[in-house]
Amino acid sequence: MPVRRVSGASNGEGPAVNVPRLVIAAPSSGSGKTTVATGLMAAFAGRGLAVSAHKVGPDYIDPGYHTLATGRPGRNLDAYMCGPELVAPLFAHGARGCDLAVVEGVMGLYDGASGQGELASTAQVAKLLRAPVVLVVDASSQSRSVAALVHGFASWDPQVRIGGVILNKVGSQRHEALLREALDESGVLVLGVLRRAEQVAVPSRHLGLVPVAERRGDAVGAVAAMRGQVVAGCDLEALMALARSAPAVPGEVWDAMGAVGACGGAAPLPAPSRNRVAVASGAAFTFSYTEHTELLAAAGAEVVPFDPLRDETLPEGTRGLVIGGGFPEVYASELSANEALRKAVAELVESGAPVAAECAGLLYLARSLDGLPMCGVLDAEGRMSERLTLGYREAVAVSDSVLAAPGTRVRGHEFHRTVLEPGAGAEPAWGLHQPERRVEGFVQQGVHASYLHTHWASAPGMARRFVERCKG
Repeated sequence: MPVRRVSGASNGEGPAVNVPRLVIAAPSSGSGKTTVATGLMAAFAGRGLAVSAHKVGPDYIDPGYHTLATGRPGRNLDAYMCGPELVAPLFAHGARGCDLAVVEGVMGLYDGASGQGELASTAQVAKLLRAPVVLVVDASSQSRSVAALVHGFASWDPQVRIGGVILNKVGSQRHEALLREALDESGVLVLGVLRRAEQVAVPSRHLGLVPVAERRGDAVGAVAAMRGQVVAGCDLEALMALARSAPAVPGEVWDAMGAVGACGGAAPLPAPSRNRVAVASGAAFTFSYTEHTELLAAAGAEVVPFDPLRDETLPEGTRGLVIGGGFPEVYASELSANEALRKAVAELVESGAPVAAECAGLLYLARSLDGLPMCGVLDAEGRMSERLTLGYREAVAVSDSVLAAPGTRVRGHEFHRTVLEPGAGAEPAWGLHQPERRVEGFVQQGVHASYLHTHWASAPGMARRFVERCKG
């Protein structure tokens, strides 16, 4: 799918991406990338630096921990959903004015979209950003073999510059000595050694780590532990020197206002207060990309968060509603018990107001979830399943909706262990073309509801179209 490049505010003043930066990668998942990346973010932020945090891929959860570590919004860099051409501009947007950027990779260094080569891999993002890579290696079950492993990763693609390794889960001083001796022969610098530490473990469940919003106090403690382990075990001066060795990347800075303005049509709406868009937040709805609210605001919306677990009414003057992803199955009883808000949502839908719902939002609008009443807007029932639905998707809009005209092509991502029956309404939202052909989602009244997660930076016209429908 061609993705439109969005120009921003480079102002002709030279390269836009010129911030010191590191990509934290690993040979495989489970090696300790999140611990190291988050710990580094917190360690450098603790030194008074402005640190920009980024995550390769569609993950919503890790950026929450990054936000805790840096005090700045964690952002995603997804070369599949947004296109490779938007990776550097989006990075520059998030890193503008910062002293350092840390990019946490996804899966193994060279793992990307299934069957599509390097697309959406950490290696591809590192090359697009011309950033040095720090390889985090789980050394718990090896000694001299670590040199062969690191040599293989360092030599596989000469365009990927591995600037050093951080050894994780090292058992003892003797173990560390053996690892260092082996790596001396490889010529790859050891930038840190982390011992096994249970206190930095972050609890997981069926879709990965438990989000920050659900365990705020414990999450703060976990990030502090990560920081302590990194400070104790890593050479921060050497890591900063490596980050400063990254050359400038020519390009433009992505800008929400410029993106919306490039969509065509009428000028952005001039009166945000007349276009109040309520955005679901709180522990049940944690999946959101920062650029979505930025695009809504650029299109003329006043974005107001609310928590469906606590708030019994929608924000006063709501003209549109966005309900993103999250874990409604975990909070089904609380969501169901908030009958006043469920009724308010149904009434807003009945008024014809635009509503955009993804995954968790789709389930919340259904008749029921695991037998508990939800908003009853969609004639469908949701339930937990043993099967994980996961992967990138190519999609085309099937029905005219508040987000897209028929025929609009997007790339997105599915990630859920729930099933909705039926999976599509009389007017489906999307036709999916990968890995199998099917229609899914619902378009009715002003509602667009689907399991598909999308990144609006690749299709800013969706935000513009949505806000224009809020005029009412």
